[in-house]
Amino acid sequence: MVDYKLLVPQFLLAGLAFGLLALDLVLPPARRRYIAYLGALGLVGIVLSTISLRGQEAALYGGLFLIDNYALFFQGLFLVMGAVILLAAEDHVRKFLGHAGEYYGLVVVAVLAMTVMTSAGELLTAYIALELLSFTFYVLSAYATRDLRSNEAGVKYILLGAFSSALLLYGISLIYGATGTTYFRGIAGAVGGTLSPGLLLGLVLLIAGFAFKAAAVPFHMWAPDVYEGAPLPTTAYLSVAAKAAVFGLLLRLFSQGLLPAIEVWRWVIVALAAASITVGNLVAIPQTNIKRLLAYSSIGQAGYLLVGLAALSPQAVSGVLVHLAGYAATNLLAFTAVIAYYNETGHEQIEDFAGAAERAPYLALLLTIAMFSLAGLPFFAGFTTKFYLFTAAAQEGLLWLVGLAAAMSVVSLYYYLMVIKQMYIHPSRHSPRLRPGFVLTGVLGVLAFAVVAIGVYPGPLVRFIETASKGLFS
Repeated sequence: MVDYKLLVPQFLLAGLAFGLLALDLVLPPARRRYIAYLGALGLVGIVLSTISLRGQEAALYGGLFLIDNYALFFQGLFLVMGAVILLAAEDHVRKFLGHAGEYYGLVVVAVLAMTVMTSAGELLTAYIALELLSFTFYVLSAYATRDLRSNEAGVKYILLGAFSSALLLYGISLIYGATGTTYFRGIAGAVGGTLSPGLLLGLVLLIAGFAFKAAAVPFHMWAPDVYEGAPLPTTAYLSVAAKAAVFGLLLRLFSQGLLPAIEVWRWVIVALAAASITVGNLVAIPQTNIKRLLAYSSIGQAGYLLVGLAALSPQAVSGVLVHLAGYAATNLLAFTAVIAYYNETGHEQIEDFAGAAERAPYLALLLTIAMFSLAGLPFFAGFTTKFYLFTAAAQEGLLWLVGLAAAMSVVSLYYYLMVIKQMYIHPSRHSPRLRPGFVLTGVLGVLAFAVVAIGVYPGPLVRFIETASKGLFS
């Protein structure tokens, strides 16, 4: 007997998505801006329904769909990120995209897909949710139909995404052939310290498919082009939410399904982490477009998260979740500031931020906070979350990988400072002052507060996450 009360958030998300699509049909163009506010309000309301489920544990449909504190943590994180994206995108959609209800509806569908991904206890369920997420991002990436770069981004993303999905599905089929099950717990029971050739090949293909979705090296080449060509709100959402969903799924899969074979697959994850950290941070240095710079920064961040996955202890899982929360707040702050600047200027090259401290001191200050946090400087979220993550990895013997990650964090400070240099040292090429909208200003303020709060006083977040992650190793 299925307790449908546990699925209320998913039902509400599906209803909200269709509701936003319908509003686009009935509201006059002048009032379609309110669709974003209604969508954000709806997502906040669904957060309350998620909170009401805290502490409950259930395996629905024979273990296909899992409800526990771990799944509910990610569910709340995705809902909050979705609300932020809706509010941050409102001005941009109205000025540059159009069809607001369709755009916001797709954002909510992506939230629905991500909640299913992190609640999946079986590979095919996770795969279907991942494909739903991918299809929404294919459309969102190509949403600016009159922009050739957006069309190119959508085509590149869907072609390479289809290839990675084929790898993933073939890997799942090999794992099923070797173990006779696609359930995480069943795979753990069939996997030992040594793997058969078929199971090993299936695991390699599975990791390759997920590495593409997470934009980890060497499966990262799509990310800079897609990030640059997609509309800015889509890039912001893709860089944070999709990465969080993939790692939420990977942590559950590897801890509940593949932990007995950790000594076999750990070296693959370590190699991906080292390559992603190195390539992401070094190739970011010569970038001249702010979206491409943040794309390579995102690749480096994927490497840091893979460090925690390679360690895969209770402390390391908590470290990954803490870093995901801090990274989400930081990257959304950076992209929201860039969105606000682009809405007023139409420019996204790094050199176009020259003199931003004079034209938009509020935006320049908050973008500086975001850059310092991404670099991992003290008093900001990036420092605290990296420290927590790297400490957990070092306790598992990955000292050299932690040393590489720390060194590359220092390297990353160089290209983040290049953006800050443009804003505060170079003279402005344009004279008018920029005045972002009231809602966008408020969203930026809330995100900046979150970045500083996590950096200065992370205790409540850490305790909450440690409670959420305990169930993975029970």
